[in-house]
Amino acid sequence: MKYAHLIVLGLVGWFSTSSLAQVYQGKFEQLDPELPTPNEYRSASGAPGYKYWQQQADYKIKVELNDENQSITGSESITYYNNSPDPLSYLWLQLDQNMRAADSATPQIETSRVRDSLNARLFQSRVMHDDDFDGGFDIKSVKNVQGKALQYVINKTMMKVVLPEPLQPNEQVSFSVDWSYNINDRMMDRGRSGYEYFPEDDNYVYTIAQFFPRMAVYDDLNGWQNKQFLGQGEFALTFGDYDVEITVPDDHVVAATGTIQNEKEILSTQQRQRMEKARKTFDQPVMIVTEEEARENEQTKSSGKKTWKYSADNVRDFAFATSRKFIWDAMAVKLENNQPLAMSFYPKEGNPLWEKESTLAVKNTLESYSKRTFEYPYPIAISVHAASIGMEYPMICFNFGRPEPDGSYSDSKKWGMIAVIIHEVGHNFFPMIVNTDERQWTWMDEGINTFLENLTAQEYYPTMPVRFGVPETIGEYMSGNKDFIRPIMTNSEQIMQFGYNAYAKPSAALYVLRNTIMGQELFDAAFKEYAQRWKFKQPGPADFFRTMEDASAVDLDWFWRGWFYTTDYVDVSVEDVKWYRVANPEAKVEKTVSADQDAISSANSNESENAKNWPDAPQEITVTDTDDRYFGEFRNRTNDNDIRRKYGEKNLYEVTFKNEGGLVTPLLVEFTYADGSTETEYIPAEVWRKNEQQVTKVFAKDKEAVKITLDPNRGTADANTKDNIFPRVEEKSRFEQFRNGTMRE
Repeated sequence: MKYAHLIVLGLVGWFSTSSLAQVYQGKFEQLDPELPTPNEYRSASGAPGYKYWQQQADYKIKVELNDENQSITGSESITYYNNSPDPLSYLWLQLDQNMRAADSATPQIETSRVRDSLNARLFQSRVMHDDDFDGGFDIKSVKNVQGKALQYVINKTMMKVVLPEPLQPNEQVSFSVDWSYNINDRMMDRGRSGYEYFPEDDNYVYTIAQFFPRMAVYDDLNGWQNKQFLGQGEFALTFGDYDVEITVPDDHVVAATGTIQNEKEILSTQQRQRMEKARKTFDQPVMIVTEEEARENEQTKSSGKKTWKYSADNVRDFAFATSRKFIWDAMAVKLENNQPLAMSFYPKEGNPLWEKESTLAVKNTLESYSKRTFEYPYPIAISVHAASIGMEYPMICFNFGRPEPDGSYSDSKKWGMIAVIIHEVGHNFFPMIVNTDERQWTWMDEGINTFLENLTAQEYYPTMPVRFGVPETIGEYMSGNKDFIRPIMTNSEQIMQFGYNAYAKPSAALYVLRNTIMGQELFDAAFKEYAQRWKFKQPGPADFFRTMEDASAVDLDWFWRGWFYTTDYVDVSVEDVKWYRVANPEAKVEKTVSADQDAISSANSNESENAKNWPDAPQEITVTDTDDRYFGEFRNRTNDNDIRRKYGEKNLYEVTFKNEGGLVTPLLVEFTYADGSTETEYIPAEVWRKNEQQVTKVFAKDKEAVKITLDPNRGTADANTKDNIFPRVEEKSRFEQFRNGTMRE
């Protein structure tokens, strides 16, 4: 830059900094130092690199459920493909059932304290951490394809299988594992899988997952992801193809990941005919097993067995549910290229609510998510009713929402049940297809999925109250006691206030990003690009951050840094408002540069620094003629009278904004005029780049304003709306209104 330009720019810069205290904290610094260095596996754009790789694990599983003693016995053959550039001398498998083993670290690391008048169940499980249940895998054998025993070491919830010789890149190895375990009672431990007992008819509903030793992930980010399963952080898994045989009592109905391979053997002629009808029915569910048939079935106690055979391609996991109590309905979903079956399985205790709402909610979710990400690629999506749970697996999920014994239910029960079905079915997209590491980053599936769940609810259920994971209600949490809050970018096991941190806050952040910062069109295109890039692959946080910027041309480093890496919150105060008008617009007033400085300094000084009331009348300011020295070497001159005339009829409002919460944010400033009309100005978050604590902005308006409101539609997650209005008025926060029941979405 030429020296003369520096002189002129220095004069210009003086105007913007003369009354501005510089407060620098680095909120707008680029995030690159915090993110992994781009490489040939993961590009700087956020896309998979040209040498991106991931492992594959194929399974052939035979498992039998014993309904007499509630146990599982199984055998599996695993073929593991080493697509990495690294030789592997051992393999790690996850033994998640060992969380319930006698030597489990889970109860050991839980803190506890004595409380008076605690019920017996909580006293035993939460205070004493005492459980007589004999849980955990019993590993019978680990063998190679020749039947020779392989060396293995079990470290609590992880098992290392030592290979006779290293598995080289582009090679594969097959081995087998035999095991058994006792199924847990979910009423006692609220586990992600297990059984529920129904004493009225002496039957069980089994929702079975984490039931087989599963390959851990080996990738370019972590090597082996072999963090212990302590119960809170969920799963990191490898894609593969599954062939699974499930043996159960022959009066049971089974729901599982994948498609049934032996329908003629396990379904009656009538059931197969109903299935064919369901595959062609798009408007309402078709009953495959009716409630009347299920009631009759639950009275039997067959001693025979039946094996259901399933196949599932390119999935990261497998789960199933089985019971003689199940009602079963299904319907087709018309997507652009696919027609998957939406299905529900539920005992009579779920009706009439489940028959009315479950499968329709599955259908609505597949349609909504497919539009926002990619078309649902699997052949089925199942919702299974189980008490007090919401848990997801490929093509199948377990969901709560049980009416009263007389069949009645409240609106709250209905909306809660529909919401959990949308959420858990939505997990088919995140993380079952966009395969994130839940053991490390819960927000990448739960937060993103909560955001999409709410969009789906607003689209298909417009009268549903949406209160969780939206900007209007997150401020109360974000501005709370920092001793109990962690950044979003916290490992799953270290999170405090799990629901808010991993679900609600990242969801609210994406709302703000979509509706306030990027705009819906830019956001939707960038988000869809992320989903398309990473479907059936394994992204990390940096891949999401970088893709959203790469696909939108919006610099969001300040946003990720503030929302995801800190515990700052949004709280901006309209600290002061001054009203000015230009005096004597036709007059020519000649003043020196030093006098100019005095005039501007006077205009910027606060007569009442903490004024909270609307100014009674405008202050007059003088706009002087421009001294020649301000033009530098330019021969041209401004018409100072034209400038005075242009602004002579304007109302100039100098508004001071104070950042109380520390999180920088766009400013949405609504002016209410004397005639009752309103107008909103949008100021990007970068307005805080020179001073992150306080900024002042001048607005020129034709009309006289009587009130200024910051964030009038609650789109920025401002935690304290009482100081958003000038002049000050008493106003309950949106959260308080929700809590008191005085507001519905």
